[in-house]
Amino acid sequence: MRTRLLAAASAASALLAAGPSLAQETIKVAYIDPLSGPGATVGEVGLKTLQFLADELNAKGGAAGKKFEILPFDNKVNPQESLVQAQKAVDVGARILTQGNGSSVAAALVDWVAKYNDRNPGKEVLYLNYAAVDPVLTNDRCTYAHFRWDANSDIKMEALTNFMKRRPEVKKVYLINQDYSFGQAVRAAALAMLKAKRPDIQIVGDELHPLLKVTDFAPYIAKIRASGADSVITGNWSQDFALLLKAAADAGLQVNWYTYYAGGTGGPTSIKQAGLNHRVFAIQEGAANVDHAASRATEKAFREKYGVSIFYPRLFNQMRMLAAAINKAGSTEYARVGAALEDMKFEVFDGGEGFMRKDDHQFFQPMYIVSLGERSDKEPFDEEHTGWGWRSIARLDAKDTVLPTTCKMTRPR
Repeated sequence: MRTRLLAAASAASALLAAGPSLAQETIKVAYIDPLSGPGATVGEVGLKTLQFLADELNAKGGAAGKKFEILPFDNKVNPQESLVQAQKAVDVGARILTQGNGSSVAAALVDWVAKYNDRNPGKEVLYLNYAAVDPVLTNDRCTYAHFRWDANSDIKMEALTNFMKRRPEVKKVYLINQDYSFGQAVRAAALAMLKAKRPDIQIVGDELHPLLKVTDFAPYIAKIRASGADSVITGNWSQDFALLLKAAADAGLQVNWYTYYAGGTGGPTSIKQAGLNHRVFAIQEGAANVDHAASRATEKAFREKYGVSIFYPRLFNQMRMLAAAINKAGSTEYARVGAALEDMKFEVFDGGEGFMRKDDHQFFQPMYIVSLGERSDKEPFDEEHTGWGWRSIARLDAKDTVLPTTCKMTRPR
């Protein structure tokens, strides 16, 4: 992977030296996400997904007569480093930035893009967000340049707590989340929604821990065991989820887990090691074993090419919609592509219709509650060679996931 990244960096430097004429030959999408350090396990899969999609779209002619090119930039999940990489990206001709891992990074990029666009009329950029889900990004901090394809954390928690309220075995809940804007948003939504929907549930623990810095979650698991919790809610992702479940496996902790990102690298393996057969639930926009022929065929092709599963269906929605918007606009110009994306309805990766709300640039799509465990004959895909796979427990139509927004957006004239 490092060799490929160095090659990409060299290519980016060559583009800069070549000047603006070469920079316009392709539609450059700058991928600004972790490609080294603790977050690289998810960042690398995101990059593979974008490369797969660029190949798919280019085989169909690209968009507006141009091919897509993915330029990787390693931000190490650091907001300040992300701004350095964003500047490098626009310097080599990228006018579309995409990022997903870390809402603190997303908040910094939203502000940077807004300022850059104000200062560089005619060279504006779009920021496509595929996974940073702090609700504030499409509420008080919304901007015209920012579009989000993942359901925000409030949307996810609304669905997750609606599922939990119908489960009488949920009596004592422990919250453990990463200590930054996203984890704090998950925590706040869980507390408020459980209180409103199931006031009988006891919150027996409420823990925040440093982002991607904990290497041994055994002390946290000991607290969960001591609390008497029967259920845990966590928004943890990347190694913070995998290591949390590994510690649970080591301690033999048997509780139900309600999660956002259990499918990330290492997560399924840790779940299997913990023996949590269909006891880890996740709210997602899709999963490998959803009964949908087209997505299953793509899943098979992706695994054959890269040896990993698709855990970013939303990136498929994002890039396919971007291509459709560019074709509709007949241009890659920022305001015209943005206008084409607004209110766009689209057949999503796992089937069903999604739509991009014009008011705040939040995408709404069918959502699933899924659990990981032993597979039936109708569930062909396992995860990480564990033999266990995802099973759909419940599905919500896009219209049933809609929450209001406080966004007051200023649009280009």
